[in-house]
Order: sequence, then C-alpha cells, then structure tokens
Amino acid sequence: MPEARAHAVLAFDFGLKRIGMAAGDTVTATASPRPAAAVHASGPDWIAIGREISALRPHVLVVGVPYNADGTAGALTDAARRFAAALRERFGLSVEHVDERFSSIEAESRLRERRGAGLQRRRVRREDIDSTAATVILERWLAGERDHGT
Repeated sequence: MPEARAHAVLAFDFGLKRIGMAAGDTVTATASPRPAAAVHASGPDWIAIGREISALRPHVLVVGVPYNADGTAGALTDAARRFAAALRERFGLSVEHVDERFSSIEAESRLRERRGAGLQRRRVRREDIDSTAATVILERWLAGERDHGT
C-alpha cells in the first residue's frame, strides 16, 4: 500500500483590518493558527503573507469566502474573492475557496473556552480570533467542504 504524501496547506480568513492565517497538512488533517497579517491602506501585508508561504511551502492555499446566513453574497464576498485571485497571481499556487459562514463566531467561542479552562492566560485579541477563524476554515477544507459557487 503506497504511503500517503503530506501536502502543506495555508488558509486565510480575509478581513479589512487583518487576515488570519492557519497552517495544516493533508495527512494529519489538523490545522493550527499562524500570526495574522495586517491590512494597510495600500492593501494586505504581502511581505508577511509571502514569509508564511516561503516558510511553509504549501501545496494549496484556502480562502474563506463570507456569505450571509441565508447563503447570499455578503459585504466582503467580492473582496475575499479578489484577495484569492491576487494570491493565485502573486504566488502561482492553487487557491480554493471555502464557505466561511460563522467561522469567526466559532473561533471566538473556542478561544473563550480555552481561556475559561485556564489553557490561555491572556485576553482574547482580535488577531487571535482571525487566525483561529482561519483554522476553522482550514478544518472545513480538510473535511472536504468546498465553496462551489466560485
């Protein structure tokens, strides 16, 4: 039986102030948060994003695309898709989309539970939520969820 080959994956939770990032692989199907990248008036911190891509050498990038609860396009849907297209163009990697509905709510809940259990001492920061939301997005992708509306 051939060995499964691990492929690194880097996921993004797109936002107007920060872009959360998470890394994982296809063999363990686990994901962990990475430092969030800032978004400046000129756009995303491409240097920080490029540094993560260089360090992790992902096989594929995954971008969460936000939708409203009813499945219609949200205020940031087009911006997230443009960000995904810019990633593909800048880094020449395959980019897939995942429906990220409620990922930030799930991320905040996870972090508050960790803090309540004493596993996290400092208060929950926005960048923690963003990168944990990217972790949720990556876990969804690893579980086979895809955004087929792209």
